[in-house]
Amino acid sequence: MELVQKMLAGSTQSLARLITMVEREAPEVPQIMSLIYPHLGHAYLVGITGPPGGGKSTLVDRLTAVMRSGDFSVGILAADPTSPFSGGALLGDRIRMQQHYLDKGVFIRSMATRGSRGGLPRAARGVIKLLDAFGKDFVLVETVGVGQTELDIMEATDTTVVVLIPETGDAIQMLKAGLMEIADIFVVNKADREGVDYLVTALEQMLHMSPRDSGWQPPIVTTQALHNIGIEELYHQIERHRKVLQETGQLSLKRRGQRRGEFVHSIEQGIRTRLLQLVEKDGQLMAALEKVEKGELDPYSASLEILTNKTLLQTWLAELEKES
Repeated sequence: MELVQKMLAGSTQSLARLITMVEREAPEVPQIMSLIYPHLGHAYLVGITGPPGGGKSTLVDRLTAVMRSGDFSVGILAADPTSPFSGGALLGDRIRMQQHYLDKGVFIRSMATRGSRGGLPRAARGVIKLLDAFGKDFVLVETVGVGQTELDIMEATDTTVVVLIPETGDAIQMLKAGLMEIADIFVVNKADREGVDYLVTALEQMLHMSPRDSGWQPPIVTTQALHNIGIEELYHQIERHRKVLQETGQLSLKRRGQRRGEFVHSIEQGIRTRLLQLVEKDGQLMAALEKVEKGELDPYSASLEILTNKTLLQTWLAELEKES
């Protein structure tokens, strides 16, 4: 595909067009992913997540500046809430990254969540791959900030940074619900505000009570991103975590698990799409669906009856083979 070749040769315009195709789930996406596959694995992927209002965009902006000072190229993928009017991304937070828009070493892309509940848009992993193949040294992935459901970021990146602020009332309860397990580095941002010592102490106690088996104990970095304080230390901790992952072989294992997860997810998505198409064509399926909708049959009994019907399953497989 000519567009991919131009992107690999350094065309940012081609990269932007390919990202749009991935976002729209164009029919060419499998071919695009296949063509860029040999060029993957160079970029180091850093996820920035946490509750809304934590200053994640400003933190990403300042962290990018530190990386650029080291002559590293940076790709930024920022998930934004979906506009209720256009269906696109609400780009308010991207204004805070405007200092990098004219920097050829930085590529910034916002993506709408489009109903995704895991903090990342469904097409995010494909876009991350494009930024990697494009030759970026670092790819920073900022989630939309929906809180404790943002577990997708752990499976999509190498280092996960969880950003909290002192006045987050339910911060500790939220951590117990999930973010505690995914954080490789904790950032307490807006550290000039009241309550920072309490939050840091609470985090230290929780980390002490639940030590990691991996040999990595998540550090707690206090920052004031707006004033560019603590960003160098955050970058140092990211590099330290990267070194530990590489030296222990965990980075290779982690990426192997990511590829496995993508493989299974891709199959699930394909089966789901084709199954929904079959539902519209198959009379027995439609009849079962109507009974479930009317409340005449519970969903579990209906699905069990269908999945144990060997004749019906064989018919579906035959239909799938025809379509492929």
